[in-house]
Amino acid sequence: MAAGGAAEAQARFGHSVKGLLTEKVTSCGTDVIALTKQVLKGSRSAELLGQAARNMVLQEDAILHSEDSLRKMAIITTHLQYH
Repeated sequence: MAAGGAAEAQARFGHSVKGLLTEKVTSCGTDVIALTKQVLKGSRSAELLGQAARNMVLQEDAILHSEDSLRKMAIITTHLQYH
């Protein structure tokens, strides 16, 4: 009978360990999913920042071009006032 009791205790212990292992694997899986979401979110943020920087450079070029055009128009206006 002692052997039967020991076998039963060992079986209960095995089930307990399997349960804990299952919980731990599930927890790790959830953590991996959360980490993946954060990495993707960070990647998207970097992409948006890059796009914003490119747009800013384009706007700066447009502003410089407009400034140059205004300067040229001021010169033309000055010349037309003298004639």
